Parts: sequence; C-alpha cells; structure tokens
Amino acid sequence: MKTERKGATRPLRAKFACVVALAFGLAAATAAASGGPGAHAPIGVMGDHTHEAGEVMVSYRYMRMGMNGLRDNDEGISRSKVLQDFPVTPTKMDMEMHMVGAMYAPIDRLTLMLMIPYVILEMDHKTRMGTRFTTRSQGVGDVSLTALVDLWERHGHAIHANLGLSFPSGSITERDRTPLSPTQNVRLPYPMQIGSGTYDFLPGLTYRGHADALNWGAQARGEVRLNENHAGYRQGNAYLITSWAGYDFARWLGVSLRVEWSQQLNVRGREDSTNVNPNVVPTADPGRRAFQRLDVLAGLNFMLPEKMLGGVRFAVEAGLPAYQRLDGPGLETDWMLTVGAQYAF
Repeated sequence: MKTERKGATRPLRAKFACVVALAFGLAAATAAASGGPGAHAPIGVMGDHTHEAGEVMVSYRYMRMGMNGLRDNDEGISRSKVLQDFPVTPTKMDMEMHMVGAMYAPIDRLTLMLMIPYVILEMDHKTRMGTRFTTRSQGVGDVSLTALVDLWERHGHAIHANLGLSFPSGSITERDRTPLSPTQNVRLPYPMQIGSGTYDFLPGLTYRGHADALNWGAQARGEVRLNENHAGYRQGNAYLITSWAGYDFARWLGVSLRVEWSQQLNVRGREDSTNVNPNVVPTADPGRRAFQRLDVLAGLNFMLPEKMLGGVRFAVEAGLPAYQRLDGPGLETDWMLTVGAQYAF
C-alpha cells in the first residue's frame, strides 16, 4: 500500500508570470484596432468567447505534449531508482490530439460549443532486465458539449459561464502487447486509455477584457466525474486556472503570454482487469495519478486579410512547465504545443 510522502515545496519560478505578461503587452510599440487576431484568447484556451445570434465558428487544433524523465513529488528520480521498486518503468510518452470544434449561437447571450477529439498515445518503457518496448493506442476521445452563457458585459469587459458535459465516447479498454504478454494483447494502464469512461461535468467561468490593441483575460475550469465507469473506477477530478495578456501589432499579427495552473486528483477505485497490476509498473497504480503543474506559454496569432480567406485566424502557442509535482514516480512534462485555425461566419 502506498504511503503518503511529503517533500519540501520549491519556490515557484514563475511566481510573477502574470505581471510579466502584462508588462510584455504594454511594452509593445505599435497599436492596432481591437477585433484583430487578439479578439480571441490564445489558441490553447477552450471556450474563451461567445457569439451573437446566428453566428457560427468552426475550428481545428493540433495539440502535442512531450513527457521525458521521471519525477516523484517535486524532485527528479532516475530510472534505476524506479526499477528497484518496479519490474517496469515508463521512460517517455508522446501525447497527440486532433480537436475539431464548432460553435453556434441560437440566440443572443447563449453559444453552444461542440468539441470532438482524436487522441494518439505512445509510451516507451524499460524493464529491470534491460528490455525496451513501446505501447500505443489511438481513437476518438470523449466528445463534449458546452453552453457558454453571457453574464455581464460593459466597456470592454465581459464575463460568461461555461457549463458543459463530456460523454464517455473514448475507449477505456485499449490493449497492446508487452514483454510480459508476448503472445496476446493486455489491457493498458490508465494514462494509455483514450477516454474517462464516465459522464463528466465541465463547469467554468471566463473573463475577457480589451483596450485598443491590448487584450487580457482569465478562466477557471473544472472536470468533475459524475459516475464510476464500467471498468470499476473513475478518473480523478481535474481543475485549471489560466490568465493571459496579448497585444495586436497589426490587424494581421498579435502576440500573447499566458500562465496556467492545472491539477488532477488520483483515480478512485481500481481497474477490474487482472492485467493492470500496480506492482508491475507505476502507471498502473491508481494512487499515483495525481499531479500539480504550472505552465508558462507564449503565442502568435495571425488574421488573414479579406482578399485571402478573410476571417480565418491561425494561431500557435508553445510552453514549458515552471513547476510540477507528481504523486509518482511518474513521467514529468517537458513541453506542450498547440497549433490551430478558426473561421467564423
């Protein structure tokens, strides 16, 4: 049974990142009209804006996250150390997602948002005997439907509520072969499953502001599991708080800086399958899935001119973790990237 461990909390290196973001915007030297590329939040923020009655927006995002190196609490740990306690350790993981979205406002003050993800996961491992192997899974993830309700708007400031529901369309029965099962596929551990297997409530609150070429905002979101899935467990609840500031240098170019705090709790219950053994690899232990992380991300936003598909917005955002703590041992996050396009009509 895993015991609770306490580690000294290191100072957060990005403590003043929000102040830096604001200073970055104020330092820009060229003004541009509002409603340009910075009219929306950075591309990594979901459900950041609403529409007027009859408006439609379609979007596509490609998201990728790289994980390499191991961490326990807030300190790095070697593979050899993990292999003293487990026969197998993860060594690297790549997470990819293609996200197709659509937004439609049937009436003023209400915008509906549909998000459909396609997830690709790949994790490298090493055994105590030195054997290396890779497991893979991919498929349509959990589809979500969210209502964005305008609450207040005045003089360049706006607040809306995010009220969503995620449906268990993603697989939680992904299988692959390992050196321990060379002749048949076995159930993969929690981080290699595509979905949660549960209906999840997605509450949130978003604030946006702008003044001439400067724009800023903040958002708080949650992911609350409403039931236990058919495999006998539920993923831990997840929470996110983010804030950003941006500046439009011209009607076609804007920049942004954002900080994001994310947190997820441990899995409740346990996978029923006998193939998912928490004594073999730490990723199979439901008590080792919680994490806390602070990310700092920079973005570029492009708005095509009217003669070139006017209204299409392209954006890219990349970031690094400034602080992270895991109920490990587990794979630490190294970097994240989002590239996308949005078109409203």
